Amino acid sequence: MKIKMMYSFLNSDINLIEKTLEETIKAESLLLRQASMHTLQAGGKRIRPVFVLLAGKFGDYDINIMKNVAVALELIHMGSLVHDDVIDDADLRRGQPTVKAKWDSQTAMYTGDFVFATALNLMTNIDKPAAHKILANTMVEVTVGEIQQIKDKYRFNQTLRDYLRRIKRKTALLIAASCQLGAIAANVEESIHKKLYLFGYFVGMSFQITDDILDFTATEKELGKPAGSDLLQGNITAPVLFAMKKEEIRKQVEKVHEHMPSSEIAKIISLIKQSGAIDQSVALSEQYLNKALAVLEELPANKAKKALRDIAKFIGSRKF
Repeated sequence: MKIKMMYSFLNSDINLIEKTLEETIKAESLLLRQASMHTLQAGGKRIRPVFVLLAGKFGDYDINIMKNVAVALELIHMGSLVHDDVIDDADLRRGQPTVKAKWDSQTAMYTGDFVFATALNLMTNIDKPAAHKILANTMVEVTVGEIQQIKDKYRFNQTLRDYLRRIKRKTALLIAASCQLGAIAANVEESIHKKLYLFGYFVGMSFQITDDILDFTATEKELGKPAGSDLLQGNITAPVLFAMKKEEIRKQVEKVHEHMPSSEIAKIISLIKQSGAIDQSVALSEQYLNKALAVLEELPANKAKKALRDIAKFIGSRKF
């Protein structure tokens, strides 16, 4: 089953979110408008808006309120990707030229800033101080995570704990906030929105670990970028950390640098895939997925709960 079928009962609301995203990023500046639209049209799973809407179904769901939160969370995600591509000097994302590649780094940085500011402006429509505090804290943590990722590049002596802390900030917290803020916007009681936060956090961890596995197991066509790109850029992920427990692989991985020939990086990818590290990473992802499903069982039964369960299972088992 395709992921969109899992929440097909939200189709009309998702279409409204997409339309609102387009309307929201129409800046007065032609360049900002074009760069923002380019990022939006590159696509994406829109997982964060979907989680916002599904979480809202546990309370007083009003799409005219929910859309502000859903669009804001997607814009924050978009803005972070635009900035990421500058930091990583990436020319492609999802098989399309990045804003940095199509224009330049300065344009990309200001586009990301514009998208962030637009998200915060949208959130002013939500008259709930707790929601603003959660969002602000989340953005601070995401920024700290981005800085840590820069510091950790090509740092081959980092630990699994370092990696988990990094992906918590990079991915999991924004997904957790999507679930919690969607619930808060719908006046869901505190005990429920805190559980939705935990669900989002565990799903987000599983999601990122799976992404990091796919960087080694999926094809370039599926990824929209060459396999092993994360390692080539110095990002040490779960499969690499597990593989480096073998001394002979560690010695090879420690030779990696951004200008390494593709034939050399291909050999290292092959060693990692043969080491058992992929299976260990899958097991780690499944641990987080099972925690997410356990939290979900504590929530009231409704159509949204089933959709959240189906999406979580899809995220944990996807092949690309």
